Amino acid sequence: MTRLDLQIPALLEAYRTRQLTPSAMVRLLDAKIAARGADAVWIERVPLEALLAGAAALEARGPSELPLHGVPFAVKDNIDVEGLPTTAGCPAYGYRPAGSAPVVAALEAAGAICLGKTNLDQFATGLVGTRSPYGAPRSVFDARYISGGSSSGSAVAVAAGLASFALGTDTAGSGRVPAAFNNIVGLKPSRGLISTRGVLPACRSLDCVSVFALTAGDAWAVTRIAMGHDKDDPFSRAIDARPLDIATPTLGVLKPEAQEFFGDADAQALYVKAIADAEALGARIVPIDYGLFAEAARLLYGGPFVAERFAAVGAFLRQRGDEADPTVRAIIEAGADLSAADLFAAEHKLAALKASVDTLWPTLDALLLPTAPTTYTVEAITAEPIALNAKLGTYTNFVNLLDCAAIAVPAGFGPNGLPFGVSLIGPCHADADLVRIADRLHRASPSGTGATRATPDLRSRLAPTEPREDGRAHLAVVGAHLSGEPLNGQLTRRGAKLVRTTRTASDYRFYALRGTEPPKPALQRSPGFAGQGIEVEVWALSLSALGALLTEIPPPLGLGTLTLADGTTVQGFIVEPFGLDDAVDITAFGGWRAYRRATPQQKG
Repeated sequence: MTRLDLQIPALLEAYRTRQLTPSAMVRLLDAKIAARGADAVWIERVPLEALLAGAAALEARGPSELPLHGVPFAVKDNIDVEGLPTTAGCPAYGYRPAGSAPVVAALEAAGAICLGKTNLDQFATGLVGTRSPYGAPRSVFDARYISGGSSSGSAVAVAAGLASFALGTDTAGSGRVPAAFNNIVGLKPSRGLISTRGVLPACRSLDCVSVFALTAGDAWAVTRIAMGHDKDDPFSRAIDARPLDIATPTLGVLKPEAQEFFGDADAQALYVKAIADAEALGARIVPIDYGLFAEAARLLYGGPFVAERFAAVGAFLRQRGDEADPTVRAIIEAGADLSAADLFAAEHKLAALKASVDTLWPTLDALLLPTAPTTYTVEAITAEPIALNAKLGTYTNFVNLLDCAAIAVPAGFGPNGLPFGVSLIGPCHADADLVRIADRLHRASPSGTGATRATPDLRSRLAPTEPREDGRAHLAVVGAHLSGEPLNGQLTRRGAKLVRTTRTASDYRFYALRGTEPPKPALQRSPGFAGQGIEVEVWALSLSALGALLTEIPPPLGLGTLTLADGTTVQGFIVEPFGLDDAVDITAFGGWRAYRRATPQQKG
């Protein structure tokens, strides 16, 4: 490889084709991190020896066994990682956790390699990235400018090509503002979608674990592995997927008179262009009254919700406040004297605002807003740390209060060479379709991704999802599970219903496996191959039935994601590469039935 491409599909392909190994990747990144010197990105790194031992264990299993095999990631230092201290940007507060947070454990179980803990605004309090005794990470495009926060180190690690993805947290915009300032994607899922157990709270009832990545597809691939109901986290919620109109979404945008950019005309021009880009992609644009959202945003720091921050770390600040960042201490201690009556009054006001906002969602798929109205130099933030920080949250502070999902994507560069970003914000549990709209918008922008402005990998493109009814999964079958074939009963006895017959996308090859009874075929995607697609049947079945079916699938077959001819994606049967060693390529037949008719003597 001439260049280490850390986009997840490219990295996995490099492992599969033996252009790279996890051990080699670890060594390359270790050298790259060392070459950057004291950049204030990391608080604690996993020792190289431990990384290499983990990489060797992965290599022993092979690159097709785990979905994030050898994918390097970083973790914001308010999230527990076994073996590393958690400081939340305050050394005096630091502790060594007994184990990793469930989100970290899930990603490592999927094959991802944790490189270490990243810097942050202390106690995740700030949108600037300068409130840390470990230093201030800077914009990857101009070191005079802030990185954004509070997930500063996580965003810079991804943008600078030091990790494929990174975990952050987001209470008021901390998982989105740094993404905008560093030309990457920041996915803030619905509250409770990813467990926050093992995360030091900022505002526990509002906090979300967020994902920074180079593309929306990468961010969603990580989120799908990380998410899930956690019975030991009282704020965890089961997903109740909410569909959006992906092809022609209705997007609420700021009226011209409500567009506040604090004098940054270049940022405003880029926002106007992003609206035009969305419209060109088929979106219906609807100006909205932003007043409801702005009023909710003001409650976060202008009201008693700051008391929840004091509930998290107030006792420490009362005992050892002189060891905390002065700005952070002042913000959090302001919550000490607020009354229960203050909180209830704010809760009542928020409930009324949320009820009004909820009446808008049936007419809108999402909001399209600036992620941040402008950016600032480190020098300017040092001079006015609270006032300027507040301006950065103009379009982010309301999101968790109003129980929304959000994703920030790149949307161009200004004349000063700094990136600009927009966010798509939708109703709770609209995450999957919101990410798909964002992916299209990102790819229509000339921004590229990260510091290199690399083109987003086509393999990470998010296709429209296959429609679902009544919570049932859709499964594409291609051989012995087809109607009338020997294993079709595994579907029908579990209540599966045939939805339609269709074909795969054109870049799939089709094989007959040898030595199986009954005879079985296998699909494998071959990027760049231009065929006619392979005939499949799509069946609808319950999630429990799908899980039971998994236990009956023998190697080398397994379940994975298939792309159909119309661009939708479904679960389907795929094959591990070793299973094709002596298989027969039958792609030319276009389907299992055609192959069996033409070669009835074949027994697999």
